[in-house]
Amino acid sequence: MAARSLGRGVGRLRGVLARARGGAPAVSPQARASSYPAQREQAALEPATFWGSLARDSLVWDTPYHTVCDCDFGSGRIGWFLGGRLNVSVNCLDQHVRKAPESVALIWERDEPGTEVKITYRELLETTCRLANTLKRYGVQRGDRVAIYMPVSPVAVAAMLACARIGAVHTVVFAGFSAESLARRINDARCKVVITFNQGLRGGRVVELKKIVDEAVKNCPTVQHVLVAHRTENKVPMGELDVPLEQEMAQEAPVCIPESMGSEDMLFMLYTSGSTGTPKGLVHTQAGYLLYAALTHKPGDVFGCVADIGWITGHSYVVYGPLCNGATSVLFESTPVYPNAGRYWETVQRLRVNQFYGAPTAIRLLLKLGDVWVKKYDRSSLRTLGSVGEPINNEAWEWLHKVVGDGRCTLVDTWWQTETGGICIAPRPSEEGAEILPGMAMRPFFGILPTLMDEKGNVVEGDDVSGALCIAQAWPGMARTIYGDHQRFVDSYFRAYPGYYFTGDGAHRTQDGYYQITGRMDDVINISGHRLGTAEIEDAMADHPAVPETAVIGYPHDIKGEAAFAFIVLKDEAGDVDVVVNELKSAVATKIAKYAVPDQILVVKRLPKTRSGKVMRRLLRKIITSGAQDLGDTTTLEDPSVIQEILSAFHMHKERRAATK
Repeated sequence: MAARSLGRGVGRLRGVLARARGGAPAVSPQARASSYPAQREQAALEPATFWGSLARDSLVWDTPYHTVCDCDFGSGRIGWFLGGRLNVSVNCLDQHVRKAPESVALIWERDEPGTEVKITYRELLETTCRLANTLKRYGVQRGDRVAIYMPVSPVAVAAMLACARIGAVHTVVFAGFSAESLARRINDARCKVVITFNQGLRGGRVVELKKIVDEAVKNCPTVQHVLVAHRTENKVPMGELDVPLEQEMAQEAPVCIPESMGSEDMLFMLYTSGSTGTPKGLVHTQAGYLLYAALTHKPGDVFGCVADIGWITGHSYVVYGPLCNGATSVLFESTPVYPNAGRYWETVQRLRVNQFYGAPTAIRLLLKLGDVWVKKYDRSSLRTLGSVGEPINNEAWEWLHKVVGDGRCTLVDTWWQTETGGICIAPRPSEEGAEILPGMAMRPFFGILPTLMDEKGNVVEGDDVSGALCIAQAWPGMARTIYGDHQRFVDSYFRAYPGYYFTGDGAHRTQDGYYQITGRMDDVINISGHRLGTAEIEDAMADHPAVPETAVIGYPHDIKGEAAFAFIVLKDEAGDVDVVVNELKSAVATKIAKYAVPDQILVVKRLPKTRSGKVMRRLLRKIITSGAQDLGDTTTLEDPSVIQEILSAFHMHKERRAATK
C-alpha cells in the first residue's frame, strides 16, 4: 500500500487505540482468538497482515492473491488481493450447498402476512444457475451490464448472483424509481439486458413495473432484451424485446460453470444521488467488497434486514454478507404499516427473527403510532437491533431499545455509506460488555481510521472536538470509482483533504474517544461565527414527546450570516402548536445554546423523503430561499406531492409573519 494511505493518522492512532471499548467481533476464529484492542491495532498498523489472513481464511479462491493491497488516495487508486481469482456466487452458494444443501438461505416475507416462502441454498443455487444460463443464451457476456428493476424477492437475489456467476455486472435500480430515472441509469451503465417483474406488490397495492420498464427502454438504445418474471397472475403486454423469464429458465440446466473473476473485476454498480443532482454509478469489485460485507455482517439464525435490495444496505446485509456467511436472510417485500403498524413485530414473532436491522425513519413512524402494536407480539427471539441510513435521534433509540427490545437486546447505531461498502463505525465489535451510548455510532470497525479535519485541512487532535470526518487508510470494501468518470470520483472523495477519504459528513469525537455523526457537511450552518451541525438541533427538538420528526436547514440572514429554519412534524395529540414551538425553542437553548435556536419553525404534515427514507434537505432549502421554481432532480422523492404541500404551508407561514411585523 502506498505510504500516504498507510501512514496518515497512525501516530495519533497509537494514543487513541487505548480507548477501545466494548461483543465478539464478526471475524474469523483465528482473529477472534486475540483481544479486541490487539485486533484493532493490527488492522491499523499492519493492514496487509490483518486483511490478508482474513481473506485467505474467509473466502473460497480459485487462485491465491499475490499482493494484499495497492492503494493511493492521491490518485484514487484502490486495489485489494491483486492476482487472486474467485467467484462471488461460489462463495455465497456452492460452498454452503456442499456442506448443508437443505439449510434455508432466504425467507421471502411476501406482502401479505403469513404467506412466507423458504428457499434452501440448494434451491437458490439451482435457480441462480438456470437464470445465469438464460442470460448467456440471450447474449450476456462477461463484463456486460444488466439492470435489475425488481422488488425484494428470491428471483431478484438470484438475478444478482446469476450476474456474478457469469461475470456480468449488475446494477439494481430501486423498483420505485420513475421510468425517467430508470432510463438515466440504464443509459449511463449502457445495460444490455433489463430484468423485471410483470407487476409488484407493496402495501396491498399493485405496482406496474413492466409498464415503467416499457416506458424507460423506449429511450435506451443499448437494451437488447427485457426478461420478465411474474409476481402476479395478471397478464401484461409483451413486446419484441420481452422474454418470459420463468418459461426460458425452465429450459435451462440447473448447473452453470462459474467464471473465475479477478479480485478487482467489477461486481456491481449502484447509483447514488450526487450533490450536482446527477446520479453517480459507484463501482464495487469482487473480493474486497465480499470480504468486508461478510465480516461486518453478524451471523445469526435468522437475519432480518428490512432494507430494499435497491440500496447498498440490501446488497451488503440482505444478499452478499448473509449468504457468504451461510446465514438465513429475510427478504421483506412489504411496508412497516401493512396491513397495520404491527407488521415488523408480527414478522419477528412468526419467523423467529434474531437480528433486526432497519431505518430510523420507520422507527420514528412506528413510535408515533404507539407501543400497543409492538407489545401485541412476542419478540423474545430478538437478540440484536440495528439502525441504518441516518443518525437516529435519542427518543427513537430509547423506544427501539426499551419498547421493541425490552431493554435486553444489544442496539447498534451504524454509520456507513454506499461508498464504504459496509459498516464503518458502530458500537460493536468491541471488548466484551463494553458500554453502548444512545444514538451514537461510537467505535470504528477494524481497519477504519477516522480522522477529524478543520476548515484549513489540518488534523483535529484530542477529544471533545469536532470536524470533517475523513478516513486515513483504505479498506477492502470501499468503492473503486464512479463508472465512466474516475476524475469525479477523485474530486468527490479525495480532493478536499489530500491523502484522506472525505466522507462528506461531520463528526464529534467525545471526551471518551467515541464518534458521533453530526450530519452532512453541507448541513452544517454558521450562525454568527458558530459552526453547528443541523443534526444537533434536530436531536434537541426531536426529544420533545410531541415531535417525532424534524429537519433543520440553514438559510441566509442579514445579521447572523446564516440562521436555522426548522421543519417539524407533530403527533396528532400534540395540543397547542404555539406552546410546542416555544418549548422547542427553550429546549434548543437549554441543550445547545441560545444562538442555536431556529429563527423560524414551520409545522408540516410530513417531510420530503427519498424512497430509502432520507430527508431531502436540498429541496427544503430551495423552498425557503425562493428556489422552488428550480428544484432540480426530484425523481427520488417517495411522493412528489409533498413539495406543494410544504410550499403551501410555507406561504401561509410567510403571510402570518408579515402580518405580525
